[in-house]
Amino acid sequence: MTHASPTSEQVSNGPIPGKSLSEYTTLRIGGPARELIEASSSEEAVGILRAAEGPTLVLAGGSNVVIGDGGFDGTVVLLRGEGVETVGEGLVRVQAGHVWDEFVAWTVANGFSGVECLSGIPGSAGATPIQNVGAYGQEVANTIESVRVWDREADEVRDWSPAECGFAYRHSVFKHSDRYLVLSVDFRLEATGESQPIAYAELARRLGVDVGDRVPLSDARETVIALRRGKGMVLDEGDHDTWSAGSFFTNPIISAEDLHEVAERAGGEPPHWPAGDDRVKVSAAWLIGAAGFEKGHRRGPVSLSTKHTLALTNRGGASARDLLGLAAEVADGVEDAFGIRLHPEPVMVNAAA
Repeated sequence: MTHASPTSEQVSNGPIPGKSLSEYTTLRIGGPARELIEASSSEEAVGILRAAEGPTLVLAGGSNVVIGDGGFDGTVVLLRGEGVETVGEGLVRVQAGHVWDEFVAWTVANGFSGVECLSGIPGSAGATPIQNVGAYGQEVANTIESVRVWDREADEVRDWSPAECGFAYRHSVFKHSDRYLVLSVDFRLEATGESQPIAYAELARRLGVDVGDRVPLSDARETVIALRRGKGMVLDEGDHDTWSAGSFFTNPIISAEDLHEVAERAGGEPPHWPAGDDRVKVSAAWLIGAAGFEKGHRRGPVSLSTKHTLALTNRGGASARDLLGLAAEVADGVEDAFGIRLHPEPVMVNAAA
């Protein structure tokens, strides 16, 4: 269904002078913006973007982005604005600027099942379809009913179906494109006090149940958060292991033949999962460790997390150049060891991966 484009004028809080973009990313990395404006709703963001001259960038939670040391020579819109509402039986709409984990907490508190295993993930609700965020056996593509999107080129707002969004592993048509702005997301959730069937073995073990069992929603949420905290994946100002963009590399998808070769080189088979067409998804964290990189491996002011090898962290005062140097070191090491090139998960803004 097509909707009329927003008509609100730019009524934001106005430009924010002298602000480094490092203050708006979980990595605490990034140079300055030419202009930085906060928008209190998706509609205001549309108005700002319409009026902007030159390049534009939208930031919300800043949890899955690496911004270069040169910053952004254009208008950066900080997308804010909350809102969750039921719009049909089992259909819940969340505004793009809403904090994602607060939305998950709302679903659990109100007896809606489907995103409970995505607890503790930083960032905004509007970013989740862009990345097709997933963890512990769930991803948002499983429950998204539609995504309301503003198309800058057509100057049109429309609800996109999951098929139109082109969801794939940690990917969608929105990623690496500034043509579209996500305004809100509709989730089709199950009205029940129990989780969806637990699909992730580590989570099942921690819960003391079998894969495929259901547990109370609150138990699933609390256990996922505990697991994530143990890996430094829950934001904590005082813990530099959480000064990261989360998992920095995606799990590579390789052929069964390549899997056999990796196992031969490593002297053991890595954790892997079916990926269709006789292909498997292999644990990037395992590959990093098997290539000789230990937790806490340091390169100047950046290091692998002391809790999880898949997170690259800022130990204080790091630059994007520092971070990308460590990323290249790790990717090169894995490629040398196993012939597999790891690819970054975060969006790069004026930063060459």
